[in-house]
Amino acid sequence: MSATLVINSGSSSLKYQLISNADESRIASGIIERIGHEDSILTHSQHGKSVTLEREITDHTAAFEAMETAFSDAGEPLATLEVTAIGHRVVQGGSRFFAPTLITDQVAEDINELSVLAPLHNPGQYQGIVAARQMFPQLPHVAVFDTAFHQTIPAAAHTYAIDANLAKEFRVRRYGFHGTSHQIVSERAAQFLKRPLTDLKQIVLHLGSGASVCAVDGGISVDTSMGLTPLQGLIMGTRSGDIDPSVLFHLHRQAGLSIDQLDELLNKRSGLLGLTGDSDVRDVTARRAAGDPDAKLALDAYAYRIRHYIGAYMVALGGLDVITFTAGVGENSHLVRKLVCEGLEPFGIKLDSDRNESGQRGRYEISADDSAVKLLVIPTDEELEISRQTRSLIAAA
Repeated sequence: MSATLVINSGSSSLKYQLISNADESRIASGIIERIGHEDSILTHSQHGKSVTLEREITDHTAAFEAMETAFSDAGEPLATLEVTAIGHRVVQGGSRFFAPTLITDQVAEDINELSVLAPLHNPGQYQGIVAARQMFPQLPHVAVFDTAFHQTIPAAAHTYAIDANLAKEFRVRRYGFHGTSHQIVSERAAQFLKRPLTDLKQIVLHLGSGASVCAVDGGISVDTSMGLTPLQGLIMGTRSGDIDPSVLFHLHRQAGLSIDQLDELLNKRSGLLGLTGDSDVRDVTARRAAGDPDAKLALDAYAYRIRHYIGAYMVALGGLDVITFTAGVGENSHLVRKLVCEGLEPFGIKLDSDRNESGQRGRYEISADDSAVKLLVIPTDEELEISRQTRSLIAAA
């Protein structure tokens, strides 16, 4: 049985999935946390068997060694599983990478250089790539970029109105993220509706700890809410989303906050966390149900921002056939879905409460029978999309 190994590496973590090339089933998955610390931990699952390793994992090379140990401890060494390629998630590809790319030394260095545009993500992903290529030099390695799906966004939508020469020199523009999720979910929505992808005008709501909206016209991304970085757009777990830039100048001058403190504020101490003290929608929902006014305001603002983008993207698309909820919050919070859809009935968007609160899993419809716009819940699967793009590139090589 041949398989593709999918890697999502962070500065102190490494997630992996081994996906069958034949039927796309999960053979194994795992996460290694606290890389570089004495109390590192690996959690591995393989054919229903779980393995936990607790020991110091000093760096990403040691992380891959620990991963191999976990496969062996679970009864199937990685070397016996016919891995044909390794697909790496890379958040930022800039304007340089617009498709899955075979990783060479130069491509790896380009990914590292793009860290200036994604300092929270690309450095860890670069470290994972370097370590994986050292551990598995005989295998092809493919980079799949979060930004690639959004390379089709027209210039009028991705251009920021600042000094053009400055923007060009420092590569300032909207890039967008969650591209693999928006791509696979929009394709799955078309499959669910039994309609050609090219015929559909879609809005995909990827609502997780990080959250973004994408307008998809005939399978092509035409706009998305995240920008130069994943900070722009929706209210998220710890990120502010859209904000007047002058707020930063005001806080610098009046509160004495430094650039680094402002960065931390907007990325790590804002969003739901900033409004309520809790970053998890489940916790905020429970507090709202108990009558907490801060939690009520937070979720109202959260939903309002999403509706704001739905309205904008209906205009950008020139119509709308389907809205799809996906990712952790989108797939599991019937309250968020209800709040998002409230007041949209005049635009042909009608939620069926019973369907919305049914607790179903998998792919299902939550729109009323007379809704002009279909409302769907479709699970995302970024790892599967990365494995597909990796296999496709290798097959075409």
